Amino acid sequence: MLGVKRRNFIKMVGLLPFSLVGCQYMPVEGFSNPCHKIQLPKHLREHQLVTSIWEGIDTEQVWDVHTHLIGTGDSLAGLWINPEMTTLSNPRLYTQFKFYINGSCASASEKESLDESYVHRLRHLHNDMPVGFRFMLLAFDYYHNEKGQIDKTHSVFHTPNGYAINQVKKYPGQFEWIASIHPYRADCIEELDFVIQHKARAIKWLPGAMGINPASPLCDRFYDALVKHDMPLLTHAGAEHAVEVPEDQKYENPLLFRRALDKGVRVIFAHCATLGESIDLDKGDKGNSVSNLDLFGRLMDESQYQNLVYGDISAITQVNRDKDKIEKIVKRSDWHDRLLYGSDYPLPGVMPVFSPDNFYRWGHISESESELLSAVRRYNPILFDIMLKRLINVDGHQFSPAVFQTRRMFVPD
Repeated sequence: MLGVKRRNFIKMVGLLPFSLVGCQYMPVEGFSNPCHKIQLPKHLREHQLVTSIWEGIDTEQVWDVHTHLIGTGDSLAGLWINPEMTTLSNPRLYTQFKFYINGSCASASEKESLDESYVHRLRHLHNDMPVGFRFMLLAFDYYHNEKGQIDKTHSVFHTPNGYAINQVKKYPGQFEWIASIHPYRADCIEELDFVIQHKARAIKWLPGAMGINPASPLCDRFYDALVKHDMPLLTHAGAEHAVEVPEDQKYENPLLFRRALDKGVRVIFAHCATLGESIDLDKGDKGNSVSNLDLFGRLMDESQYQNLVYGDISAITQVNRDKDKIEKIVKRSDWHDRLLYGSDYPLPGVMPVFSPDNFYRWGHISESESELLSAVRRYNPILFDIMLKRLINVDGHQFSPAVFQTRRMFVPD
């Protein structure tokens, strides 16, 4: 009954479309991010458990592969969001976006725009990170139709490649970046050449929200160009609930990427496809529905894709992920060399979306670790996210240091 009340409450207020089953009705950290502006306090910064998180990890190799770069466009630098996210005409989308902004602690003032505040907050969080740590900022292209035309009605938001480039140039040593290019664009190859010249490390897709069918021949020339340049593709896979998906999840099936993989594209599946089910296309269009995580695992385990299929572990510890799925990923130590750390920022700062207490009740962390995680999260949600993933222990299995040393994926030795 309590689980039903939680779900109804979330629907009522139009919060993020996450089920909070398994989380407290009132999260330990509260519903709103306190947005402390000071650096992590000394008693936390010097806590033995906080400092030990980095033991065994080469911090020069730690890049957060999934850091969203968003804003309202008030900086006049090219950012755009769908107007329905900023007005009460669509209460659910409006409330969603309010929580995202609160999670990022961004706000407009006389001194700076909200867009600038978002970036400055990230830089503030970077102060608590060890030498070498970098955020990989994600650009995000518009939804396009099959003619390659922009469709703003179906677009959620737009973060131009040029905007991400400028942030990296302004703050070298803190940021790397991942470009976003819709493969149906007439100029997609030219744009790929442009972003490579500006040191993009990968390409980001969210197929459902961008209107991309990964199995379409319309993607072929872009896939060929990715292979030519040895450029990885970071793509969402599995059910998408954080933004509107006009295509009703049909493009989030991991098996649709066989087309890219068979051409030799290195594909990073965001979140290891841990949400929802998709049709088992290997058995035809009428195949049974199978867990997206199992479909991702199938691709991971196929020998021909050993050097092509990867997963990022962003979002896998959110409260809408099943305990058994988290345990499966942690225990698959043979996958760890192909798993990559990502935070999915700003979501770790959206308080109801995470519950360290869940992991204590499951026996994956201790009660004192849960309490410390909650304290750290109030100051630095990304450090919290790293610590949680580093601490999770499932029957003696933990994520290996290799999972956090992600630079290897993007910079050749």
